[in-house]
Amino acid sequence: MTNKTPTKKTLPIKTIGLALLGLVGVSHIGLLGYVLRPQEGVHQPPTINIPRGPYSSYRIKAGKDGYEIEFRADDPKILESERSLDVDKEKRGLFGGGSEVRNEYRRDQYTREGTRNLGGATDEEGKLTAKDVECIVADAGARSQGAMAGSALAAGVAVPALAGIPYVGWLAGGWALLLGQRVGSSVGSEVGKVFNDC
Repeated sequence: MTNKTPTKKTLPIKTIGLALLGLVGVSHIGLLGYVLRPQEGVHQPPTINIPRGPYSSYRIKAGKDGYEIEFRADDPKILESERSLDVDKEKRGLFGGGSEVRNEYRRDQYTREGTRNLGGATDEEGKLTAKDVECIVADAGARSQGAMAGSALAAGVAVPALAGIPYVGWLAGGWALLLGQRVGSSVGSEVGKVFNDC
């Protein structure tokens, strides 16, 4: 009889398990090396939200030293319009003809609101005379006095009558007081214009 010594058989499950464990270990070491390595700075350009409109313009310059932004909300400030008209016509009438040749060219500058530049200096426009200043001051005083008189009349007559309304009397009284003040201001302005010859 022959004696056979038992040989150790390795199970395939153990081999596969050790291979997977080794693979996971190596991948973790690689991941740690990637995470702990100093990163180079990645420069991301900033997100700039510039308001845009039909008359806005902007210019952005980017370089190694930084960014430069030039923004205009109302550009161009002066708009231009050009028109031309060419007329060549022959006149025919009772006593013969003639011809008319007319060339017209027009170039206007205007603002966005439609104000046209008529040329020339505008130094005197917008300056007030002494009479205008006197009228403005008198109108302001008359409006103030009228507003006080209107609110006093409303407080004495309308507010007590309206305050008795259930639930909303206080609100109606306040409206009456504001209305009296507004009417008094406009009446005071009219009376001030009459007395001050404005």
